[in-house]
Amino acid sequence: MSVSLDAINAALATVIDPEIKRPITEIGMVKSVELSDAGVATIGVYLTIKACPMQDTIVTRVQEAVGKVRDVTDVIVELDVMSDEQRATLREKLQGPTKEIRFNAPGSTTKIFAIASGKGGVGKSSVTANLAAAMAAQGLSVGIVDADIYGHSIPDILGITEAPHRVGEMIMPPSNHGVTVMSMLPFKPQGKHEPVAMRGPMLHRYLESFLAEAWWGDLDVLLLDLPPGTGDIAISTAHLLPRSELIIVTTPQAAAADVAIRAGMLAPQLNQRIAGVIENMSSFACPHCGEPIDMFGHGGGQMVAETLSTTMGTDVPLLGKIPFDPRLRSDGDAGDPFVIAHSDAPAALALSEIAQSLGAKPRGLAGMNLNISPARN
Repeated sequence: MSVSLDAINAALATVIDPEIKRPITEIGMVKSVELSDAGVATIGVYLTIKACPMQDTIVTRVQEAVGKVRDVTDVIVELDVMSDEQRATLREKLQGPTKEIRFNAPGSTTKIFAIASGKGGVGKSSVTANLAAAMAAQGLSVGIVDADIYGHSIPDILGITEAPHRVGEMIMPPSNHGVTVMSMLPFKPQGKHEPVAMRGPMLHRYLESFLAEAWWGDLDVLLLDLPPGTGDIAISTAHLLPRSELIIVTTPQAAAADVAIRAGMLAPQLNQRIAGVIENMSSFACPHCGEPIDMFGHGGGQMVAETLSTTMGTDVPLLGKIPFDPRLRSDGDAGDPFVIAHSDAPAALALSEIAQSLGAKPRGLAGMNLNISPARN
């Protein structure tokens, strides 16, 4: 028999933990490797917690990887659970010795966009969820912080029913459609209809926890679904994520556009950059004659972009106009993102085009810690 333990260990190094997205050999999940004379490989694997929701996936991946090693006749996986000390070591390995927001670390390449609106009812959360789903479909690693603590809706729109679980002091967020999500919803003991009664300091603390204690992995893009207006969360976001960029969502209606401008005008006070404006519920083609129907008015998005550009003295582009489509709402109610369920619809194509431009957008150096000091003479 020519099987070697080195070959088995090499195979185990290809097994990626489905939640942490790292090789199980790298994060201390391999407990033992034994090989019998008959070619039976017995692999001991540590789970991060006893009720690990992904244990079946881990077992399958180990069996498939080791089963491909030449002359291995069978693979037996024996599960154990990490001790508190092992979990603490894992958390420190992934997140560092202190609970810091890794998106602010020098060299972080994650693009951060805070999706804001002046008022409710403009479809901001639907836009956020569908942009994320479109980016994930385009091959990016995407996360959403549902920062609308009072009016959280992102998990429902993305069909996420699983609650986060803890590995020691580290939170493992759930995901669906390729998007990882942290939200207030699963932390409410009385269910989704329980109201959230919090003032500013507690809101700030929850947002900081979502950013610092959750394991996000190596994200290409992080989106934050902000509550409407210019209150505590908008201010906390700028302080906690100083290099985040704002995206303002409005409808074509002049009244909505006026309020959206006020939301955008908060950016210079917080040293934030505005990445652009999205007009939602824009004109759509009449199904009978093909003529455009301006159900919610006309020109609001362009007005917001032009006004902010003039007032702030910098270019604030109109990123795109999303035609009105009632399926954007109904698909979200069903937990099936519109850009996936109806990918050929004009509104889905507009969302995908915006997602493509944001995902490909160079980050620049604004807000980045370069870890250098000025030279002294």
